[in-house]
Amino acid sequence: MKVGTDGVLLGAWVNVNEARRILDVGTGTGLIALMMAQRSAAQITGIELEKKAADEAVQNCADSPWSNRITIINLPFQSYSETTLPGFDLIISNPPFFVNNQKSKNNRLAIAKHNDLLPFPDLIEGSIKLLDQNGRLAVVLPVAPALTFIELAARDGLYLNRLTEVRPNSQKQVHRYLMEFGKNKTAPIKDCLHIHRDDIVDFTPEYKKLTGEFYLNF
Repeated sequence: MKVGTDGVLLGAWVNVNEARRILDVGTGTGLIALMMAQRSAAQITGIELEKKAADEAVQNCADSPWSNRITIINLPFQSYSETTLPGFDLIISNPPFFVNNQKSKNNRLAIAKHNDLLPFPDLIEGSIKLLDQNGRLAVVLPVAPALTFIELAARDGLYLNRLTEVRPNSQKQVHRYLMEFGKNKTAPIKDCLHIHRDDIVDFTPEYKKLTGEFYLNF
């Protein structure tokens, strides 16, 4: 599975200050779990439904400098949330978001991209159960699914606290929302990030600053 911009953005953007226990939901091959380990001193758990992806995540984390702080579990998030005690400071997810779209013939990609097996309400309800009172849920989504997610989360008592609108460049429309939610309702902090410069095919200084620790060519 390729390393996508969404996962890198979310892993670099999320606030990990004082996080002691972090849960990565839908960890895939372990990208965000590894980023969380690189950025914090927390104990990290990655949940992945697809067996081959979970096996790759186990190997990737074992080969990293942070293998003693990362645990990968091959289990549906719904099962994990039902049987695990609360206490996470941060839950992070680059969740599947396609609904009723034609699925890839590659079953691994279909699981990763379509939310049949992890609907938004299940992610929200499970996160509310597993987070401590001051814990946060961080997700990245395209705009339309993000607006639906914000509404569903607020209905269940999980409120948008921080939002970054992501644009490919300043001339194009917002195409992703980076979002943090919490159980305490506050006025959300909002800003915007452009990935590319307008004049040349290059990344903006802001994007390089945010993600520079994770790209070899920055």
